[in-house]
Amino acid sequence: MGLLDGKRGIIFGALDEQSIAWHVAEKCVEHGAKITLTNAPVALRFGGIQQLAEKLNANLIAADATSIEDLTNLLTESQEVLGGKIDFMLHSIGMSVNVRKKKAYTDLKHDWMQKTFDVSAISFHKLMQVAYNMDAMNEGGSILALSYIAAQRTFPDYSEMAESKALLESFARSFGYHYALKKKVRVNTISQSPTITTAGSGVKGFSEFFSYADKMSPLGNADADSCADYCVSMFSDLTRMVTMQNLFHDGGFSNMGMSPAILES
Repeated sequence: MGLLDGKRGIIFGALDEQSIAWHVAEKCVEHGAKITLTNAPVALRFGGIQQLAEKLNANLIAADATSIEDLTNLLTESQEVLGGKIDFMLHSIGMSVNVRKKKAYTDLKHDWMQKTFDVSAISFHKLMQVAYNMDAMNEGGSILALSYIAAQRTFPDYSEMAESKALLESFARSFGYHYALKKKVRVNTISQSPTITTAGSGVKGFSEFFSYADKMSPLGNADADSCADYCVSMFSDLTRMVTMQNLFHDGGFSNMGMSPAILES
């Protein structure tokens, strides 16, 4: 349909075919955009992002999203290879050492927690700050980050990633105000259903909760491909008046109290 014809974008976080960012990158190119792909240098040694870059004819630029220097280089190089300012960016980054090490929420290592916040949330502010100061975004552009309902509700095994997502959503509201005034750039977060990804599957009890959420949601869980469609719509000019929002893309889960399907099972 060409919703993104002529637009230029940067996609963070595509690691393998399970990644939501992977699907978003494919959909953006299908809709006519030119993109660059980026991930942390260590992540480029895993997964198949090189193959994705070749498939989409996209430049792959290593960048540590917690590094102002790396982000500056990423935005500079992206504008050079894409031929102009950026129209959209997807922040699809999340990491918790505490979750990986299966630390109980009541016994978290706080230096690991600070790392979680820096990678999973503060990197979003850093990205927007660098882009804002460089004037790297086109007027009317769109910036998205992927969130989760644990930012508002308690999911005990999601650990301090819940606080990370709450901080992420707050950055979208706060920076969204300033970016709208300066360049009419939109900043939003998408709160996605539990999705079978490399990162999501590492959360304790994920498979059981995935099934629970699917039964609770009248439309069922939203998959990565449908999330990519939603991201494309948010990058397009059709949503040019939507900003500073956390948008639930979860099959209705966020508005459910109880489902008969759960009671029956």
